[in-house]
Order: sequence, then structure tokens, then C-alpha cells
Amino acid sequence: MAVNEGDEATVSLVDVLEEDEELENEASAVLGGSDSERCSYPEGYVKRQALYACNTCTPTGGEPAGVCLACSYTCHEGHELFELYTKRNFRCDCGNSKFKDFECKLCPEKDQLNADNKYSHNFFGLYCICNRPYPDLEDQIPDEMIQCIVCEDWFHGRHLGCRVAEGVEMQEMVCEACMNKAPFLWTYATHLAGELPGSGSATAVSDYLKGHTVCLCVNSVKADDEIKEEKVVVKKEEIDSSCRNGTEEPSTSLHCQEEEKVQANGAISGKRKHQEVEGLAVHCRLTELEARVLSRPREGAVFWPQFWRSRLCTCTNCKAVYIDVGVPFLLDESDTVLAYENKGKTTDQEGMSEGRDPLMSALNTLDRVQQLEIIYEYNDMKTELKEYLQRFAHEGKVRKCG
Repeated sequence: MAVNEGDEATVSLVDVLEEDEELENEASAVLGGSDSERCSYPEGYVKRQALYACNTCTPTGGEPAGVCLACSYTCHEGHELFELYTKRNFRCDCGNSKFKDFECKLCPEKDQLNADNKYSHNFFGLYCICNRPYPDLEDQIPDEMIQCIVCEDWFHGRHLGCRVAEGVEMQEMVCEACMNKAPFLWTYATHLAGELPGSGSATAVSDYLKGHTVCLCVNSVKADDEIKEEKVVVKKEEIDSSCRNGTEEPSTSLHCQEEEKVQANGAISGKRKHQEVEGLAVHCRLTELEARVLSRPREGAVFWPQFWRSRLCTCTNCKAVYIDVGVPFLLDESDTVLAYENKGKTTDQEGMSEGRDPLMSALNTLDRVQQLEIIYEYNDMKTELKEYLQRFAHEGKVRKCG
């Protein structure tokens, strides 16, 4: 329906339902399948979960603490909560020594402290290098908040020290402070997230790599036609068993490539000894990249393309470095927020397909008399709403909501 100048904006019931469905999908993604009824504490340090901080129980000036989704509903209902989105490797603090005399209603038997939990100013409702709340009523500048995947703090786009990447090809961001704590990332940024020689934008990296194959442990970036010309074959019995079980890591993917070439050629050859293959498999991709002449200023946050984690070297030395600087999770592609959100959407869809409707779950908690009363009221409301909307349908009009 055309809207004349001066007319009030109108929306249809379909618009409202679509918006409601979109909000539900976003909520499912953020919660990531977190249990809303059981405290996550018995699960230990959960790989990634939705977390909250209670300003009522652990206010600014005290010790930081985080609570799981279920505890935010059951134990902290009516309290002032800070939504922390997600944190990795965290164990629910609700009711431990940080909460004084407050006891968790869902899981009262807890250790006094969770020594491996990591905290930041986020647990007091503060974010970014400007150490401000969000939303900030005193900040009138429109801006978006972006989360660093390493420290998991949130930053204003204008405080990142770089141009904010646009488009879905740039999926993850590492702030400047975290880049400096793991300085080897600057080398990868030069080749994977920076600008290539002669290019005008960071997206040129993605375009460049579309026609190339990046070998993690052998030589450097090679064009596809060069890969096809190279024939490497080894004895079938010399192929590492991990290739046969499908459990290989990126650093050992050379074994699988060679096994596939053996099968594709239909012949077995002993042109390369097992020791030679093993020597190639432990070649350090990072050392090779460091030897190149490309460079970039070591300043500002870095936005990374979707594939970047799979390009990190996984040799023994590099793995030790990841652990030393506290970023071993970078080798786990299921650690990404995108993977977490997809898990939440999948879990929600599976729940609905199995009949775990939220309305029915709520009804099951009531006695039979209460259930019947709600059903009668619901049917009456549905009938009245249908009759009300039919009048507008017959007149060809839409009804303004709100």
C-alpha cells in the first residue's frame, strides 16, 4: 500500500510476526543452546556460553563474577544484570564466595572460587579502551560495538585504530593490544588480512587467494595449475594413520593429499622416502612467511577473513607458542562466535521439531484447572483478534501497531 506524505507509518500483522521471528532467531543465536533451567556449573569450564554479571550482588568496587543463563533467570530475577554475550572457558560463579551470603538456588554446592575464570571490566558493565558503559547515555555519536575474539572485550568502531571492515568476508577482529600480546599474528596479518602489493583494499586478499592454494607446510602460495603439475607419490603403507581415520590436523594434511594422489594415479611408487615426507610435514609455515618482504604497520586492530584460522601453522613449535601467549583456541575453528551462533540456531530448530514448544513447556508446569483456564482465554483472544483483523482485510487496509 502506498504511503502518502504526512500519513502515519503503518505495519501489517505479517510485518510484526516476521520481526518477532527474527528476534527469536537472534536470541537463539546469542544463547547458543544454553540451558535456561539448569546451572552450568556441573559442566565445568564450558567451552563457550552466554554469561551475565549481577551489579546487585557484585557491584563495581567488589570482585568481578559471572553467572550462567539459568542462574540469571532463577537466582537473579529482578536484579540489575549486565549481559556479557559470550565468554569462553568459564564456570558459573553464582553463589560462591564472591557473593557473600547469597546462595545459588540451582547448584548450591560450589567451590569458593573458580581459579581459571578470566575477568575484565565488562563484568562491571564497562567496555572498550574508553572504559564506558553500553549503551552510553552521554555518548551521542552513532557507532557499533565489535568484540575482540582474543580478550573478548567490546570496542567502539572509532576506537579500533583502523577502518572497520565491511562485508561478511571479514568475520573476526583482534584488537591492537591482543595483537601485541601475540606478535606472531602481525606476520599472518601481513599475508592474510593486510593489503597485497599493488592492491587498494584488504578485500583484495580474499580475491587473490580464490585462484591460489595455500600450502600450510610446503613451500609458499602456489597457483592451482602449479599444484596440478607437481606429482608426489609415496608408498601407501607409509601414509599416516590419521589420514585414514579422517582426524588429520591442518599441519598433517600433506599426508592425505599424497594418499589421494596415490589412489588417483592407480599406482604405488617409492620416489620419496617416509623420512622426507615427515620432514615436510613439520615445516613451519610461520618461519616461511617471516622470510618474505611484505610488511605492514603494527598498529590498529586487525579484521580477519573467514578462512584465516585454518591458515595458521600447527607445527610443534608454533603450538607451544600459542599456549605460552594464551591463544591455543585460535586453532579451534569451532571456537568462533559464528560456529557458536549456528549451534544455537540448530539446537532451537531441533527442539521445535521434537515438540519442545515454549508455550507447551509453560503449560506443563501448571495444574489442570489452570491449563484449561489459559486455553479458554487463548481461544477467546484468538477469535476476537481474527474478527478484528478481518474488518481491515475486507476494507483493504492495514492497522498501525504501537
